[in-house]
Amino acid sequence: MYVRGLAYLKMGQGNEAAQEFQKILSLRNFAATDALMSMAQLGLGRAYRLQGEKQKSRTAYQDFLATWKDADPDIPILKEAKSEYAKLL
Repeated sequence: MYVRGLAYLKMGQGNEAAQEFQKILSLRNFAATDALMSMAQLGLGRAYRLQGEKQKSRTAYQDFLATWKDADPDIPILKEAKSEYAKLL
């Protein structure tokens, strides 16, 4: 599901990508802090951005950033997410 969501993102198919990431986020056998869950949250934010769903995108990015709030700020994916989120404001 995650790789399929990424593929849809690369093809610019935000709706399909969002569906794949939402499938992951609806799974109950993962902890909220699981890496797959947080990456799916980021993917969802990116998918919503592609769809022009600015508020939904901001919310997904906020959820991702909240999960990573105590992480090393120099982690590349975190830097990317913060930069992308700032462009939504």
